[in-house]
Amino acid sequence: MKINPALLTDEIIDLAIREDVGEGDHTSLACIPRGATGRMRLLVKQVGVIAGVEVAERIFRKLDGSVAVERLIADGARVKPGDVVFYVTGNAASLLQAERLVLNFMQRLSGIATQTAIYAAALDGLKAKVIDTRKTTPGMRVLEKMAVALGGGSNHRMGLHDMILIKDNHVDFSGGVEQAIKNVHAYLTKTGLALPVEVEVRSLADVEKVLALGGVDRIMLDNFSLQNTKAAVALICGRYEVEASGGITLATLRQYAECGVDYISVGALTHQIKSLDLSLKAAER
Repeated sequence: MKINPALLTDEIIDLAIREDVGEGDHTSLACIPRGATGRMRLLVKQVGVIAGVEVAERIFRKLDGSVAVERLIADGARVKPGDVVFYVTGNAASLLQAERLVLNFMQRLSGIATQTAIYAAALDGLKAKVIDTRKTTPGMRVLEKMAVALGGGSNHRMGLHDMILIKDNHVDFSGGVEQAIKNVHAYLTKTGLALPVEVEVRSLADVEKVLALGGVDRIMLDNFSLQNTKAAVALICGRYEVEASGGITLATLRQYAECGVDYISVGALTHQIKSLDLSLKAAER
């Protein structure tokens, strides 16, 4: 079954609401007069790229369909301290129920988008694209990959279901890179599936084996030095897409891109980020 991003996003939000609100926000129910209304604003406190505005709107609508959101800044926009992303007006208790959920999503997603924008900027003028990995928060992948795209990066596979990626352990358990590729093609023929195939290689010798056998769409160079990356790109000579991966940092990103690879996968886009500082506070009408 194919992943439906909109449906999965709704399920993620439903789970977050059940986790946080449970049987009811007793503090707001106790403190706020029934029927009281209010207005809040989402305030930016750090330079970055905003992400999660549409998610926030879904949260408000799920908790209270009568809440009105006035969006001032869209997802993917660069923001600075003092910017107001949106105003939201409605039942005060509903706004307070949504407050932490909105911030939890938006701060993390904006942190991912902000970090991705830094990596993407380092590749300016080169053909290589920075892409994410499966190193995401369990249950949050569809949103975190959305944030990567908003930050100017590209998405790798969503999961194990939408691409064949033969990694080192697959190679070892299969008895070698050539046998792994043969096994994959036998599987695709048997099942009738039409999936892109990528293979991870650990040496120039592995590259030569893959080139001799063929049958892949992309070759991933795992933990290659700069010198070997250049040599591998020359060997492949445009016959397949080339992805560099493993141990590549912001400091070395552009050097690897200059070797001529098409993609550079960076797990740090999603698993080593700092959330963007945002606040959601009561605002004057």
